[in-house]
Amino acid sequence: MATLARRLGLWSSIGLVIGITIGGGIFRTPAGIATRVPDPMWMMGVWILGGLIVLCGALAFAELSASMPETGGMYVYLREGWGRPFGFLYGWAQLVLIRAAALGGISSVFGEYFLRVVGLDPALHGDWADYLAAGAIIIAGATNIIGVQFGALFAGISTICKFGALTILVLASFLMGGSVGGSFTNFQSTGAAVDAGLFGLALISVMWAYDGFADLTFASGEVKDPQRNLPRAIIIGTLLIIAIYLTANAAYLYINPIGVLAKSRLISADTMGALFGQIGVSFVSVIVMISTFGSLMGSMLASPRIFFAMADDQLLFEPIARVHPTWKTPHVAISLACVLGVAMVMTQTFEQLTDTFVLAMWPFYALSVAAIYTLRRSQPNLERPYKVVGYPFVPAVFIAAAIYLVINALITDPVWTSVTFGVVLLGLPVYYLFFKNRA
Repeated sequence: MATLARRLGLWSSIGLVIGITIGGGIFRTPAGIATRVPDPMWMMGVWILGGLIVLCGALAFAELSASMPETGGMYVYLREGWGRPFGFLYGWAQLVLIRAAALGGISSVFGEYFLRVVGLDPALHGDWADYLAAGAIIIAGATNIIGVQFGALFAGISTICKFGALTILVLASFLMGGSVGGSFTNFQSTGAAVDAGLFGLALISVMWAYDGFADLTFASGEVKDPQRNLPRAIIIGTLLIIAIYLTANAAYLYINPIGVLAKSRLISADTMGALFGQIGVSFVSVIVMISTFGSLMGSMLASPRIFFAMADDQLLFEPIARVHPTWKTPHVAISLACVLGVAMVMTQTFEQLTDTFVLAMWPFYALSVAAIYTLRRSQPNLERPYKVVGYPFVPAVFIAAAIYLVINALITDPVWTSVTFGVVLLGLPVYYLFFKNRA
């Protein structure tokens, strides 16, 4: 069986969690969320609710990652908890929808902010943003083929940049914002009606921004001392992400009333522009470019390991599992992820990419967390260096939230949701035709 070297320590792992998660979401989704939830208190509430849900998921994934520190992450948990068909179905969904939509969504934000740096309006030059996004995917993939350590290093550097920039944005907003019209009155309820269905769709956008907290598990086979470092990295990284997301949204709202926020497509640039003029716009736009490219690097490092693990189990074609003889990376799997990501970004809008990702991904999140219950019964002697706190209630909260997201999407957007689930379920006949009898 092919193996990958364990080269990622605790701080590199925390950097990957933060670097993958803080991609484009916090810089791009607030406007859409404010449009769907046009009341400041409810808007902040949806971000807080999303953070609590993600924290429940992180605590659950900490147990799963420590007990099964294998390359492939969720694929392994689904395979062990529910059987090979569920593992294959998740890999299929990753192959045809999930990962390509994620790479496309992240890189789209890179392209839009790149245009903002050079003074072009992304709304008027969308094609150029798509070309830039595709180029970013290709470069990130090539870099990760050459070496996992460089990819992790860049993701770590970008993590410091993006976390530092968001901290500067928050501090500057509250210290200097009063001189440019910032006010705590912007947090007062407007009394605007909040539709329950739109609240659910806003929560989907929030979940896109928070997504990435579990992606480190895909590269579990490359983490040093995984039974200690995996749960610590997932939990610490998630807590830091929640903190910076809540304070960043508070800063956005302090400077921009809810009506202005809802119209601001590139909210971080507009906020820094209000504080520092064009210098602020350029500064934060460059940081967002670094942020999204770092997220691409981290995602490209972690996600192709799913395909690597599946092919190693003979649930995908053998060449996908090949490790490069010189660089010791799963180069075929990374190349495949690049091709699919480029195809997605050239054919879908940002909103389509993010909605597709969340709808296809969250049922598998729920099943992965639910595997905690089945594994505790079926494998009671499995070594569990870390056990989720609040069991069995904490995993149940996460599962209930995932079910709510799916049901709400089926009610509010039945056509696109049904198409997404239909594409995912096509993996079942593929499995039974080609892979069921493979050892």
